[in-house]
Amino acid sequence: MAMKFCVIGVGRFGYAVATTLANRGMEVLAVDSDEQIIESIKDLVSHAICMEITNEESLVSLGLDDMTAIIVAVGEHFDQSILITALLKQNLKFPRVIVRSISDMHKKILKLIGADQIILPEQEIGTLLADNLSLRFESLAIITPQFSISKVEAPKKFVGKALAAIHDQFHVVCIGKESDGEFMPIEPKYVIKEADILLLSGSNKDLDKISKL
Repeated sequence: MAMKFCVIGVGRFGYAVATTLANRGMEVLAVDSDEQIIESIKDLVSHAICMEITNEESLVSLGLDDMTAIIVAVGEHFDQSILITALLKQNLKFPRVIVRSISDMHKKILKLIGADQIILPEQEIGTLLADNLSLRFESLAIITPQFSISKVEAPKKFVGKALAAIHDQFHVVCIGKESDGEFMPIEPKYVIKEADILLLSGSNKDLDKISKL
């Protein structure tokens, strides 16, 4: 059974979240007060409703009980974002509410009223860009400031060696190999071939060393 999500507020951020979730097979309910926006997204998600979310009754009418999470993407309207979050968390006791924030002050207030996860898109994208620019290898995911997942073409020193030996020597873990544009898992006994594209996880220091081989 597909997970279900409700996205409240379909601006640029909400639109991207809703359509991406739908493209990944999730059931998505998009809610916005702008009829044109709802018209533009209705064929891209499971359900789209045009309505004002201003009180508890309007939220209850959406039938959110079986949602995996609710994403409050009404970032520009500071007061509405806080009101909706408070209704969901404090009145309706909804277990997982993810909220877009537009400032550190907004984030502090959302945290006080119980938001489970708070996103500052512009700040987080800026940090991600800076992190990637500061690394000398192609990072696919920065897990912490010191640990990443990277895609690399197998260096010559890797060719002919088993994955287990690479782990012991370079202290990184290979979690997959690219095949026809997709990554597939491989066994520790797999022997690396020339031009293999490997998915490696490890400390940035160790991955940086491999990028120089």
